[in-house]
Amino acid sequence: MAKKAYPLRINEQVLAALQRWADDDLRSVNQQIEYVLRDALVKAGRVKLVQKAVTEIKEIGDDD
Repeated sequence: MAKKAYPLRINEQVLAALQRWADDDLRSVNQQIEYVLRDALVKAGRVKLVQKAVTEIKEIGDDD
C-alpha cells in the first residue's frame, strides 16, 4: 500500500496524549494516528478491513 505524506496541524495536548498512547502500544505517533483513523473509518462503516493482520483497508463497494 502506497503512503502519502500529509501535513497535520494538531493541538499540543492532543499530540502529547497520542504520544503517550503510542508509547504504550510501542508505535510511533504517525502509526498511532493512522491506527486511530483506520479504526474510526471501520467503525463508521466507511471502509472494511481486507485482512485483520494487514493494515490495508478497502473502500466499501470496491470489489477488486
